[in-house]
Amino acid sequence: MPGLLSSPVCLTVIWFLSWSLCLSCAQIWTDEVSGVQYGRLESNVTLACGKSQIRIPVVWHLNHSSVLPRHQVTSDGSLVLLHADHSAQGNYSCYDNQGLLLHSVKLRLGHPPGLLSISCRVPNHTLVRCSWAESVKTFLPAKYNASFRGNGQEWTPCLVDVADKHCDVHHPAFWQTIHTLRITETNGLGSETTYARFKLHELLKPDPPESVMAKEVEGYPKRLIISWNFPSSWTQRDGFPLVFQIRYRPHGSMHWSEIYSEESPVEIFDALAGHLHQVQVRAMDEVNSESQWSDWSPLLFVQPWEEYTTIDPELQPEDTYSDYFFPFNTKPETSTAKSHNPVDEDNGNLGLVILLVLFSVVILTTVLSLIFVVWVRQRRRDHVTNKQELTSMVKMKSMPI
Repeated sequence: MPGLLSSPVCLTVIWFLSWSLCLSCAQIWTDEVSGVQYGRLESNVTLACGKSQIRIPVVWHLNHSSVLPRHQVTSDGSLVLLHADHSAQGNYSCYDNQGLLLHSVKLRLGHPPGLLSISCRVPNHTLVRCSWAESVKTFLPAKYNASFRGNGQEWTPCLVDVADKHCDVHHPAFWQTIHTLRITETNGLGSETTYARFKLHELLKPDPPESVMAKEVEGYPKRLIISWNFPSSWTQRDGFPLVFQIRYRPHGSMHWSEIYSEESPVEIFDALAGHLHQVQVRAMDEVNSESQWSDWSPLLFVQPWEEYTTIDPELQPEDTYSDYFFPFNTKPETSTAKSHNPVDEDNGNLGLVILLVLFSVVILTTVLSLIFVVWVRQRRRDHVTNKQELTSMVKMKSMPI
């Protein structure tokens, strides 16, 4: 058996197999990246050739290409990228002078984290949702760790949604005056922690009322009925009631009329007859006077009831309108209740002409009357003056000479 292993044929086979395995190993090694290295943009970044020896020449490749960005190679084989920008990112590999792969690494460039801009929203008494935005664009993947606590309490996790960059706290301690949120952002170049302090009762802001509807009251041209539902996010309606503000105005008016109610629906008694109206509703915590009003519900259009005496048989179905409400994008010509009648317009114009003529006659009569009165007074004044002069002349003639 030892003689067989030492035979020339056997040695040749063993050498061939060893050579094949080395080539396969070298090929696998070439395609692999041993790790990721992070560097700062616009700075000098040094990549070490992990298995190189001092004063052994090495060759660097970027993405299997010998073309490299502006660089220097040190005596120990390290690659120094000068003022590296985004184009310098990629997979770097270093080889010895025989083409053997010594080291490979993936380079990512960016910035370390900065302070976050944090804002929190409290849509009800059982949820706090805080979101944030980066003050520094890092260009690097980041991880976030968030925690929340009231005064004197232990830190509790704030459940993070990395994709939407927000976190949620369920059932917070509302009785605590001050609360603190702590968020730590971490990437390959470092970490930064941001703190935010706030008062939950001042941030409490319900979502807008839902399913808001407005409809006419048959037989009453100045009445409207407004109805709505609680926000679906306001779950504890019995323990935390809401007060609602309703505002309405004729379409085109600059001034709103407002009423308040704790229940739906409400009836409006002072609508302007024959005019399209705009209606909106918002909500607020009834007990907490320091909380915020919700946003207004979407704008609705509604027309009070009108009595119709005639129906135009040529009126198209799309020219009619709903008895309940008009969407915001309703066209003015389809949301009005009256049809366009040329005869009515002619009658209106004739009446306006008659009124103008009567008004002119009254003005002319008044002016003539004033002129006549002034003339009469002047005549009387002249008559009195003449009489006094005549009396004086008579007296002078009767005096002895």
